[in-house]
Amino acid sequence: MNSLTEDVRAIRRFNRFYTQKIGAVSDGFLDTGWSLSEARVLYEIAHSPDPTATEIASTLDLDPGYVSRVLKRFRDRGVIDRSRSELDRRQWVLSLTPGGRDAVESLNHASESRIRAILHDLDPEARRAVVDALGRVQDALDPEEPAAPRVTYRAPRMGDIGWIVERHALLYQASHGWDQTFEALVADIAAQFVEKFDPTAERGWIAEVEGRRAGAIALVRHSKTIGQLRLLFVEPFARGLGIGARLVSECVGQARHVGYKKMILFTVQGLHAARRLYEHEGFRLVEEKPARLWGKDELEQKWELVL
Repeated sequence: MNSLTEDVRAIRRFNRFYTQKIGAVSDGFLDTGWSLSEARVLYEIAHSPDPTATEIASTLDLDPGYVSRVLKRFRDRGVIDRSRSELDRRQWVLSLTPGGRDAVESLNHASESRIRAILHDLDPEARRAVVDALGRVQDALDPEEPAAPRVTYRAPRMGDIGWIVERHALLYQASHGWDQTFEALVADIAAQFVEKFDPTAERGWIAEVEGRRAGAIALVRHSKTIGQLRLLFVEPFARGLGIGARLVSECVGQARHVGYKKMILFTVQGLHAARRLYEHEGFRLVEEKPARLWGKDELEQKWELVL
């Protein structure tokens, strides 16, 4: 049986290996120009509701003075804004500027690219073993904290397109009373996505929660310079896990990566949860008009995002 001293050495050895492997010890985290701590603070601002400096310091277990200095650097670089909290006028609520959202997107892309590169040469069984082992480590070190459902994202594969069409039809019939013409529209969009798929300019994502399909989104070409967000939805059982925000963020990030100058999407008034996701990513409502759609009178909307 290993002694405690040997176990400590093993963990420290793994820490040295892993931090070097993921680029955490380079001059700039993942060659982004941000330190690891700065990247963590930016992430918290991006993903926390109405974050304050006090909350961020507590969440990350960082010295409040250090967090204050980091936030000043962020303001100097124009990546965050702040406004007085309506609940406590002594506190400032932090938010990202467009430049800040770009910085977070760059960090997300760099982090995913590094992890993807690490896992690329592993076969699926080895990848699953790595992910499962990390989950067991987290459970062992924090046994009283209920393990969050494991959410993964992948490209569509056989059977997913039919599932997307079916779930869109049933969910929107239940929530909005839309008829089968909506199912026909989704089927046509999905079919064209498969038949005309261009891997250099288009991409689809399937979200899974503990291996169960939970949501989807697609980036499709609208023109040479414009990408379109389509087919977004999240299953009811998986809402509240941040899946919708992650799907939209992935879609926008990929649009930037392939060189689109603008993104568009079409929706209708009343989809409030989706609207918040779009606004968070910087989309703006540019057109609204009444229309007879899918057996209902709706207000059709067009949203745009300059990349």
